[in-house]
Amino acid sequence: MRLLLCLAEHAGEVVSIDDLLNQVWSGVIVTPDSVYQGVTSLRRLLGDDPKQPTYIVTVPRLGYRMVASVAPWLDRSDQALTSSGDPDSKNAVSAVTDTPVSSTTATSGYRWVAGAAICLALAVALAFAYFVLAHDKSTKSQISAPGVAKPSEKSIAVLPFLDLTETMNQEPFADGMTEELIDKLSKIPGLQVSAPTSSFYFKGKQIPVADIAKALGVAYLLDGSVRKSGARLRVAARLVRGDSGYVVWSETYDRPLDDILMVQDDIAGEVTKALRVSIETKPDQVQSR
Repeated sequence: MRLLLCLAEHAGEVVSIDDLLNQVWSGVIVTPDSVYQGVTSLRRLLGDDPKQPTYIVTVPRLGYRMVASVAPWLDRSDQALTSSGDPDSKNAVSAVTDTPVSSTTATSGYRWVAGAAICLALAVALAFAYFVLAHDKSTKSQISAPGVAKPSEKSIAVLPFLDLTETMNQEPFADGMTEELIDKLSKIPGLQVSAPTSSFYFKGKQIPVADIAKALGVAYLLDGSVRKSGARLRVAARLVRGDSGYVVWSETYDRPLDDILMVQDDIAGEVTKALRVSIETKPDQVQSR
């Protein structure tokens, strides 16, 4: 909500990543990934296509711009009924609808919209706080409850890879990379791999690693990102311990963008070989590359 309001307040203007971080995440230390994920979530909720945007446009190397029309909401029909004093008078409704809105009325309407937006933001914040508290309470009860087994050391979930390209147009490749890794890892004997539907539920969500691992019942999480420079792709992959959040293995792969499917298969195969060794190694023996 704060991200949407910030872009709306600067409609038509390019808002840099740094400005968004300062205004939306003021006082919180986060990386630009939070902005990328926030914009991706907004586009999904608004049904906006990054390739042909009608709401938010990505300006390469600069930031984002709200291109949709932004104005205070005014219900002129209600104003007409109030002004005429006669709910059945269609002429009064027509007269007010065709009359330009005064600056005072527009200002009042804007304040009403701003107040409604603040109330909605507070409601969302309260709902989120309730969810976090309820989830934390549930998690603590599960931890303290007798007979609750720890997840197997040979269990893993592949989280959706992030599209960090400048034009944000490689999300299908990133999702395909995630699917390919899940398929490859599931073929390792004895390794338990979380289903794609469970992993993709956390796409775009800001949830601690430990909570995701507990929710999926796995000991390891594999995440990563996709970047693009010219005709080359760079895929970064990280293996994270679910209980501590520490990175125990990481690697970066650069490949030419000649055949997307071959690139996905090639990288997924190399990641799988590396993870097979890392997961079979005891946690205190694993070292980050």
